[in-house]
Amino acid sequence: MPSKYSSKGASQSPTPKDLRPAPPLDDIDRILLDHLARDARIPNNALAAAAGIAPSTCLGRVRSLVERGVIRGFHADVDPAALGRDLQAMIAARVQAGARKHLGSLSKQLVALDEVLDVYFIAGADDYLIHVATRNSEELRNFVLEHLSAHPAVASTETILIFEHVRPRWGTVL
Repeated sequence: MPSKYSSKGASQSPTPKDLRPAPPLDDIDRILLDHLARDARIPNNALAAAAGIAPSTCLGRVRSLVERGVIRGFHADVDPAALGRDLQAMIAARVQAGARKHLGSLSKQLVALDEVLDVYFIAGADDYLIHVATRNSEELRNFVLEHLSAHPAVASTETILIFEHVRPRWGTVL
């Protein structure tokens, strides 16, 4: 499974994103982003028509948005239940105070696991919020015990079951 993070971020402790100003977006960029957020499979000619620009210009602008890091990727949003992973949970993990220098390696280990959908490095009482999908409660229990509780850097975990996941549909891009 390919890593969701760059090799730079995976090998070092998580840090705030590069402290650079957000790339300026004009009205055309916002139209493109709005349409792509709603349907990343929109054909380039339809996207260009929606923005009122030539298809070649549209393609160049989308490439620029990707290169500038505004668009982080295109993906299929696959329902884990369709793959037999009916149980989803968010696991809050707190890391030992002395293990903070190993946060990057812990992130790298977590994103490599099949059960892990997303890993968030967060502020607050906990250090990580890990979104997982498993086949059942026994598999979830084993995941927590084998990959989190047994990890020397992890001080504690709290598992929150997800009953339903409702995704908002993007209206307009800010």
